[in-house]
Amino acid sequence: MFDSVLIPINRAGWPFIAGAFLLAVILGFIAAPLFWIGMLLVAFCTYFFRDPPRVTPQRAGLLVSPADGMVQKIEAAVPPPELEMPAEPLTRISVFLNVFNVHVNRVPIGGRIAALSYRPGAFFNAALDKASELNERMSIRVTCTTPGGEAAGEAERAKLDVAFVQIAGLIARRIKCHLQEGQEVTTGEVFGLIRFGSRMDVYLPPGVAPLVAVGQQMVAGETVIADLASDETARQGRKH
Repeated sequence: MFDSVLIPINRAGWPFIAGAFLLAVILGFIAAPLFWIGMLLVAFCTYFFRDPPRVTPQRAGLLVSPADGMVQKIEAAVPPPELEMPAEPLTRISVFLNVFNVHVNRVPIGGRIAALSYRPGAFFNAALDKASELNERMSIRVTCTTPGGEAAGEAERAKLDVAFVQIAGLIARRIKCHLQEGQEVTTGEVFGLIRFGSRMDVYLPPGVAPLVAVGQQMVAGETVIADLASDETARQGRKH
């Protein structure tokens, strides 16, 4: 019963929750009603740092969303230069997170972390085009193995790079990433978070079409955004 009611809290949130509670106690000594105002801040911090369990699809080749939020844009863009990928446009899926989304980030596809680079920068609104280039960011490149068909052998498989970037926003001032270069990761595992509103960009390998549409809501670790084993064309969406 408790598992269905209590939502796990990411460990990065406990200092904020404790600090908010201490502030509430101090305010309560000043004036009793202020304690309850402070408890509202405690409730917000607890809500913000929630880390609900997710069920990740396990078929090889599926690329899932690394973040909760809304698909803001799908467009061609060159990956961040610090990842040392070819300077050619790739399909970029941008997921915008507001303050009410779960901000825990998950690995979009399993493989080996081939590159990891933090870049300081500005804190423009994450919804702006220039945020991908100018804002503070953590860029990550994971090398994965493409799945072969039922009759395909290991020799027919190839290595592909998938890039994903944590981008700070207007309010977000802290990016956390627990990954290390050379680390082996699995699809859907938690790797970090961005505090208080942000954006996540995913760069698909050449020839891979997005299976999501602009305006669609993403669930980190669950929503399939691309399939490396499929030649399906890009999906179109329509609001109802």
